[in-house]
This record gives sequence, structure tokens and C-alpha cells, in this order.
Amino acid sequence: QAFVSPATSRLQVPRSTLVRNVETDETAEEAMEPEPTPAAPAATATVPEPTTTTTTTTTTSNNKPTIKISRERIEKATKERPYPLFLAEKTASLFLDPFSNNNNNNLPSPLSTAPKENIVILGTGWGAAAFLKSIDTDKFDVTVISPRNYFVFTPMLAGASVGSVDFKSITEPIREINNNVRYLEAAATDIDPTTNTISCIAIVCEGNSCETKEFDVNYDRLLFSVGAQTTTFGTPGVEEYCNYLKQVGDAQQIKNAIVNCFESAGLPDLTEAEIQKELTFVIVGAGPTGIEFAAELLDFIEENGPRYYKQLLPYVRIKIVEAAPSILRPFEDGMKDEAIRRLTRTIEIEGVATLRPCEILLNKQVSEVTANYVYFKDGDKIQYGMSLWAAGIGPLPITTNMVEALEDTEQKGAQEFARGRLGVDPWLRVIGGKGEVFAFGDCSCVSNTPMLPATAQVASQQGEFLGKLFSNDYRVDAAAADGQLVPPVDVDPNRSKSFSEQIASFAMGESEIAAPFQYLDLGILAYTGSGSALAQVQVAPGKGDPMSETWNPVRLQIKGKLGFGLWRSIYLWKQTSPKNVVLVTLDWIKVKLFGRDISIL
Repeated sequence: QAFVSPATSRLQVPRSTLVRNVETDETAEEAMEPEPTPAAPAATATVPEPTTTTTTTTTTSNNKPTIKISRERIEKATKERPYPLFLAEKTASLFLDPFSNNNNNNLPSPLSTAPKENIVILGTGWGAAAFLKSIDTDKFDVTVISPRNYFVFTPMLAGASVGSVDFKSITEPIREINNNVRYLEAAATDIDPTTNTISCIAIVCEGNSCETKEFDVNYDRLLFSVGAQTTTFGTPGVEEYCNYLKQVGDAQQIKNAIVNCFESAGLPDLTEAEIQKELTFVIVGAGPTGIEFAAELLDFIEENGPRYYKQLLPYVRIKIVEAAPSILRPFEDGMKDEAIRRLTRTIEIEGVATLRPCEILLNKQVSEVTANYVYFKDGDKIQYGMSLWAAGIGPLPITTNMVEALEDTEQKGAQEFARGRLGVDPWLRVIGGKGEVFAFGDCSCVSNTPMLPATAQVASQQGEFLGKLFSNDYRVDAAAADGQLVPPVDVDPNRSKSFSEQIASFAMGESEIAAPFQYLDLGILAYTGSGSALAQVQVAPGKGDPMSETWNPVRLQIKGKLGFGLWRSIYLWKQTSPKNVVLVTLDWIKVKLFGRDISIL
């Protein structure tokens, strides 16, 4: 059976004791690992800072060890590593570590005599996929819980929504990413961090009959990677009348809606006003999602419109609505101007009057959406045939429930910077989670870098970071005498470290403490239509606070055909498997030769 029944849902009895060697400043003392100790409530959400000056391991009256690390060492470890060394670390991780003779896959693990810990991952997005690729399943029992049994390459959903690529070409089953993990097709409805229990619900079908089934799953470590949902900011009518673009199902619905609009506009006895209404597409939000969808829709009109709907093209209108004074906020001003120029370009089609279908409306706030109109706070309104809402994201209900479950811990103070997301420390441990709960991706907020962008790039790097942190046997629940967590420490002092770990240790001046997560900005991309794209690559960081006006990083700006080549190359390189690379390439060739498919399925 695919799911665990309530009576047998306990995957494995969590460990209560385990002998480990914990290295100190002078000696390595053998100690018994403690059972999880609830963290003491604190007024702030900073990393715990014990005031001792050395690293020592002591034993309490009930034979449980505690770890003491000086405040100076914690402060030193959590500082941002110098950019040149951090870049060398990431380069070594990518090109040297896979071929390193220092990897420990063939060496006996210090945990090998103990039962495997149960790691449960919620979600199958970018962070979860990266974690599954890097986790050592010989050391852990890994279970993935998600109602979606596949990973989707979300940046290409805009192309899939107009038929530029096939939906199956940008998805990969979770079981293919790592076939040594257990997958449960279910949705997590509640989490009890006091009993380490996840309540789940699944839909079980036999023939044409379906029913829901509820069950519980226990965990030793919980990885929270559920992402986020599109937020409506309480705008009336958005949920009822607007499309989103977060899932494959959303893209399928949009593709059908676009074709339906053209087919409806071609019916007899319609006035010109009615035809124009059917062929008006309103896109709320001028971030990368909204801009790339508008660009793909323009390509569809320019390349395939003359073949299928030539007589309807003069009536097509694309309205991009943005509440801010500019589009594509992460890009430099020159790149924004290029995007506007490309989107508002004139389209020349033989036998059709000159077209300029796209219009960008800035400083326009939506007040309400109805079945036929989008209303604005300044009193204007637009009649439309299809609308897309891409104006922001917010936490899922399960994330909100988890924050509330930790309300009596330091997580309450962490909400000052997390604002509805799960506040995590620099090692992605949920604040107040006793070292047993981790969060990454759009559902989390890191305490020392709270302004990380909500992108696939961040989630992927965080998932890979956690996979290596676990696989390298760092003690992630190391605690001080008062129960507060201290930085993860290396369980085996004699373990051979990889090249990237050695560089990180050198950069920190610290060999025992695990290097905290640090984000490497690899740049941002945006397709602007007609074989043109923007690529903004950061080659050196700015100085000081990234949110200050004086922070001015060195960025390489590429646009036009060269940017388009880089955009396609990177999207192919980041595909999950060689199969996806082949399928996406064939889709691009197929569209070039035969056009996009307009079947309504």
C-alpha cells in the first residue's frame, strides 16, 4: 500500500541514546547524546550565545552531555565568509568534491552502529530536490510527503502555458531524483513539534471511487520545504476570477483559457468591442513571472497567430499592471528599460495592420476583480477576457500552523523579521525547534540574512547545504547546559573533509563548527520575447548592508540575442536530468518547425 495506516504510521522508534565522539579544544571525550531538550523561551531570535570561552563537553547528573562554545567563536563562525574564498569554496564543491579521495562514502560512519534517523521532508520543490540529490541515504531513512509526486522546473511554466514546451518535459518524478527514499502522496495538515508527529491526509482511489485517508508519521528530523502560495493581499475577486502560475495545473488552465479566448472571439455576431474584450489579457504583477508570461504570449501572437487567428490579431491587447513605479525590481534601470522596449515593440505581420499589443501600466493598484472587469483604486477599469495574478507570495496554512505551534518558544521573537515565515538560524534550524526541525526555501527566513530573495536559486542552495550538513555527520542538535542550541559541531574529529569544507574552515578560522549557510548570487534571468532575454550576473558583491543605498555590487549585464543564448543554456544546464534536457531541446525544435499546439485538453 502507498500509505501508512494510523495504526502502523510510526516509521521507526526515534533514537534516545547514541554514543558519539565530540571533539573539544584539547581532548575528545566520549559522551552519550541527549534526548531533545525544549529550548528556553527568549525575548530575541538571535543565535544562542553561551558566555564560556572554550569548547568543552560535560555530563549532567542524568548522564546527558552538554557543549560549551565561546561567544567569540560563535560570532566568528557566523560572519560572512570573504567573497573570494566563498567563491573558491563553491567552485570546489561543484568541480572537485565529486572526485575527491577525501569523501567518506566508503568509510564506516560513526553513526553506523545506531539505528538510522528518520528524516521527513515536506514538499517536492527546488529545495527538496536539491536535498535529495545530496543526502547520504546509507546514513538516514528519508521520507518525502507531498500531494505532488514530481518536481517541476517552475521558471519554464510561463513557456509551458503557451505551448513553448510540454508540461512533461519540465517535470521529474521524485522517485527518479532519488530512488532510495520513501514517498507518501499526501498533504500534511498539522505538525506537533512536542511529539514529533505529522498529521497527513491522502486521497485513495479504487476504480471510480475515492475516499480520504488520515494517518500520522513520526520523525526524528523534519525538513520544512513547502514553499509559498500566491497572495491576493485581500483583493476581492482575485481567487474567483484570476489565474495563477505556480503549478503545472495552473499552466494547463492558462493554456486552455488563452485558446478559449481566441475561439470565443471568432464566433459570429460579435461586435468589435466584444471581440476586443475577449482578446484582452490582463497581467497583474510585473516581476519575472508576469514579464516572462507576457513575453511568451507575445511570441505566440507573433509566431502562431498569423497561422491560426490572423483576422483576430488587430483586437489583441496585453495589459501589464504593476503597483510599483517600475518593472523587474531586481534588475538595473538599463535592463528594465530594455525589457519595456522589447515588450512594447511593434509587430509586423503581412496582411495585418501594424500591431503594438502590449501596454505597461505602472503605479496602478487593483481594488477589485469581477468576471469581466479589473477595477483600480484610481477609478479606472479594464474589461478583459483572461487575467493572470502574479503580484506576490505568502505563507501556506501549514507554515502558519507551524509558527503558531512554536509560539511559546523563541520563534515568537523571530517573527519580528520572519513575518509569517519560519525564522531559522544560520544553519537553517527552525528557531525554537530544538534542532529537530529545519526550514528552507520560500517558507523560511534566515536570521542573519533576512532579505534573501524568494527564488528557486536560494531554495536549491539551501537544500544542497542541508544535505551535505547531514551527510557529513555534524551534530545539528548540539546544545548548551541551558538547553539552547549551539552551532553544529563535527561528530568525528578524524573525518577527512572535502575540499570545499577545508576552504570554508580556513575562511572561518574554525575547524570544529560547521560553516553556516551563505548565499551565492549567481544572477537573474528574464525572457523578454522574440529571441531576446536579460541576464544580470553578479561578479562581485557590494560593501556593507545590501539594503543600503551605498551597496553597489559589480554586475555583468547581458541582453538581446546573447542574453537569450545564455538564458537557454542555463535553463538546459539546470534541468533535473539528462532526459529533461533532451525533451526540452526537442520541444524548442518542434515549436520552431511546426509551431505551438493549440489543442484544448
